Amino acid sequence: QVQLAESGGGLVHTGESLRLSCAASGSILSIYAMAWYRQAPGKQRELVALITIGDNTNYLDSVKGRFTISRDNANKNTVYLQMNSLKPEDTAVYYCNTNLIPVGNKLRYDYWGRGTQVTVSS
Repeated sequence: QVQLAESGGGLVHTGESLRLSCAASGSILSIYAMAWYRQAPGKQRELVALITIGDNTNYLDSVKGRFTISRDNANKNTVYLQMNSLKPEDTAVYYCNTNLIPVGNKLRYDYWGRGTQVTVSS
């Protein structure tokens, strides 16, 4: 079993910052990548930021320069999303995702957190 524990969502005003955290735990053999997705009401879920085991990163165009994804130095199974200069259009439920090989397996699987609400008021 693999669990993802998310935290850090909330209500902020335009221009303010939030930091989301996600910790993966359980029967993990190897993590290939961790990512944050978001889904706004009436819209499809979209990839916001991704970081690989080699610390390569990828960002949604609209968040480049404002959001930063990083992994905890002490616990590589924990990932953060630092969100600065937040805008109302960033309002969504943010989901943590990890692509990993569980103990006893040879294939990679995707796991999802339950989501955390981020609301940015104008």
